[in-house]
Amino acid sequence: MPGDTTISRSVLADQVKDHILQAILAGRFPPHSRIVETRIARELGTSQAPVREALRGLEALGVVEILPFRGARVRRPGTGELLEAYAVRSALESLGARLAVPALTDADIGELTGYCDEMQRAAATGDRHAVALADAAFHGKLIEVSRNLTLERVWRSLEPFSRTYITLVAPGADATWTANLHGPILAAVQRRDPELVVRALERHFDEVREHLGQGLTETGPLQAGNGGAAS
Repeated sequence: MPGDTTISRSVLADQVKDHILQAILAGRFPPHSRIVETRIARELGTSQAPVREALRGLEALGVVEILPFRGARVRRPGTGELLEAYAVRSALESLGARLAVPALTDADIGELTGYCDEMQRAAATGDRHAVALADAAFHGKLIEVSRNLTLERVWRSLEPFSRTYITLVAPGADATWTANLHGPILAAVQRRDPELVVRALERHFDEVREHLGQGLTETGPLQAGNGGAAS
């Protein structure tokens, strides 16, 4: 059926998008490097159509830029863009917390605790990629429990994982600092007080923006492989 073909193509494009994003975050495609459609298609054993669709999706997230006659290249968000994204996330996640906290189950709180533990273990070994995964999963869980699909869609449009990872390889702080930022949020969640969680989230993002802004001001533009910070 035509509908089935459309769905299959869309699912494949999403899989290709995830593959390219992981490759970017793993450093295979550094900032400003070109992503060649034919090469990706050959590597994944697919046509160029889902690769092209995947790249358009990544362009919408601000991860790549597609230039006429030059193809797709990896872009590095500027300092201002990152700081703006965190300000928006703070507002969105505060709304999410007010909706989610009353609905949290013991299992949900256990899952959030597990993500904090994962961040600490990953930070202890210097695994920034794993810290970013657990970090984004922690914040995503609160949004998920809010059961507000519009909120979740807008939140995900900011691509929290990629932005978290980008800031983790920027100057300014280390992965342990990032992991430790989540303790006050978890403590507020465990008390099941929505407004307490909102205040903890607001302080969290204020600290991230201040720390990231100071680090980038002192050391210049984002450079992969340096210090690291943020959630």
